[in-house]
Amino acid sequence: MRTVIYPGSFDPLTNGHLDVIQRAVKLFDRVIVAVAQNDSKNPLFNITERVDLVKQAVAHLPQVDADSFDGLLVDYVESRSGQAVVRGLRAISDFEFEFQMALMNRKLNERVETIFMMPKDTYTFLSSRIVKEIARLGGDVSSFVPAHVQAALKGKLSKA
Repeated sequence: MRTVIYPGSFDPLTNGHLDVIQRAVKLFDRVIVAVAQNDSKNPLFNITERVDLVKQAVAHLPQVDADSFDGLLVDYVESRSGQAVVRGLRAISDFEFEFQMALMNRKLNERVETIFMMPKDTYTFLSSRIVKEIARLGGDVSSFVPAHVQAALKGKLSKA
């Protein structure tokens, strides 16, 4: 079984993330969306909330699982019997950082390949950070995130 890991903070999951997931499903038997525990990023949603939001979004895709991890990505990939990591590239600006990470991961574990995928051009401008900012300012994010994520954003930001 060919398994790919799609890591990220997913704070929150966007339609761009979903697009990459749907593309990965076409290439792999199993896709694991791995939500990273990264408190240094000051996430709006805690790890459990982010995993739950991903699970709801991919419920219609039986070959996709959502999970969380902490520590080295290559160790997590190994623990889940993954063959590769998929990363979304929105723009040239993403490439330099992602390329560095891919090379470092290869140095740590040469068995783990990194595959770069581009989302649809309509999502190249989209990021979780921008979605959170628009939502904080009362803007409509319905075309950027699934409906349940929009509701979660609204609920979370109304408490802030």
